[in-house]
Amino acid sequence: MAGDGDTERLDHDGGTPAEADGAGARDAADRDGRGVYAISVAAELVGTGQQNIRQYERKGLLTPERTDGGTRRYSEQDLETLRRIGALLDEGLNLAGVKRVLELEAANRGLTEDNRGLADDNRELRADNRGLKEDNRGLRKDLKRARGGD
Repeated sequence: MAGDGDTERLDHDGGTPAEADGAGARDAADRDGRGVYAISVAAELVGTGQQNIRQYERKGLLTPERTDGGTRRYSEQDLETLRRIGALLDEGLNLAGVKRVLELEAANRGLTEDNRGLADDNRELRADNRGLKEDNRGLRKDLKRARGGD
């Protein structure tokens, strides 16, 4: 039964359960980027053919990890990319268009992250600036008192 196999895969993926090792979210993020799926499993999970996945790799749309023996290993992130490729193809884009969209989306994610960092830096600089203005007011008062202008 297909449902029973799906349940078994969800129950045990061959690794240590996150709760058992105490690492939680960090391990989940590590698993997302680690290549664990063979091409046959990846193809089945995203609903495409193995030859399509190989072609996507040749076109530079994704680069799976490789074992020492050269076997492709796909991560959760790779599966997400494969799903995105499928969605873009369904929308009528060709592989060159898909590659460009993926590149632009990656650039956008990078710029968004940069923007968050700059916004954080800006908040810190504003706080520093308020502190410096306060210091400046205090120094002006001290100088005025020292000159006898108080």
